[in-house]
Amino acid sequence: MCAAKNLNRHAAMMNRMAQLMGADLSAEMAQGRLSAEGWKDALVRCTECRDPEACVVWLSENDPEQTPLHAPPSYCENRLMMSRLRDAARARTEGVE
Repeated sequence: MCAAKNLNRHAAMMNRMAQLMGADLSAEMAQGRLSAEGWKDALVRCTECRDPEACVVWLSENDPEQTPLHAPPSYCENRLMMSRLRDAARARTEGVE
């Protein structure tokens, strides 16, 4: 797969994962809660995933409307960042930020 397609694929996977966590990566960046450098680092980690096909399946099996704020799978290279996003989204929703 060419580099640009691979980056686009992983960026889409990251966006979907964040959506399942109850977060929006674009909004996180616009609000200054995620830097461009942080996003780039996360994208690089995502491209280093040892099982992106399992991630595609996991992402397709989960619906943010039915199971919002899901925990990321244990193999996710960005599970710590995604968990932080999930926790911050919960805190904002509960007015605890």
